[in-house]
Amino acid sequence: MAYNLITITEYKTYAGIKSTNYDAEISALIPRVTQFVKNYCGRTFVDYFASPDLPKVEIFSGGFNTIIPTETPIVSITKFEGSVDYGQTYTLLTQYVDWVQNGDKIVSLAPKGFDEYINGYKLTYYGGWDDVPADLGLAIMDLVTYYRKSDMSVHSNSAPGTNKTQIEYITSSQLPAHIRRVLDQYRTDYT
Repeated sequence: MAYNLITITEYKTYAGIKSTNYDAEISALIPRVTQFVKNYCGRTFVDYFASPDLPKVEIFSGGFNTIIPTETPIVSITKFEGSVDYGQTYTLLTQYVDWVQNGDKIVSLAPKGFDEYINGYKLTYYGGWDDVPADLGLAIMDLVTYYRKSDMSVHSNSAPGTNKTQIEYITSSQLPAHIRRVLDQYRTDYT
C-alpha cells in the first residue's frame, strides 16, 4: 500500500486555505506529487516503516563489502539470506557470523566481502520514517503549490497603461532550486 507523504489538512494549513473550494484540486495533486517525489528520490520514506504485513524485500548480487538498502534509515532487519543458485533457493545468513549491521549498511564479515552471485542476497527489513522529515514535508508542500500555480500554460502579462500584451511560455523542465535542493538530500543514487 502506498502512503501519501502529506495530508490535505497539512497542506491547507501550510497554504492558509480555509475554504473547501480547492479540496478536489489539492486531493488530486497530493498523490501525484507524492509519487513524483518517491520516484525522484528512489525510496518511499514511510511505506515500509513498521507495517507488520509489509516488510521491504530487496535482492542484491553482492560483489561488495557492504550492502546499502533503499529504505533508510533501517528500522529492523527481519532476515538476510544468501543464494548460490541465482535466487532459486535462499539460506538464512547469521548475524555477527556472516554479516553485521553498521548504521544503514549491511557489512560482510568475510574478508573478501559478499561473493558475487546474481540474485545472491535477499534482505527483508523495515525502513524509513514514521513521519516525513520536516524539511521534506515542506518541499512537498512547496511542490504542490508549484503545480497549483505553475500550470505550464501560456501566461499573459500586460504592462500597465499599454494595450500591448506580452506572452510568456513556461518551458523549463527544472524543479525550483529550493525544492530540488531538499529532494536531492534524500535521493538514493548509488551509481
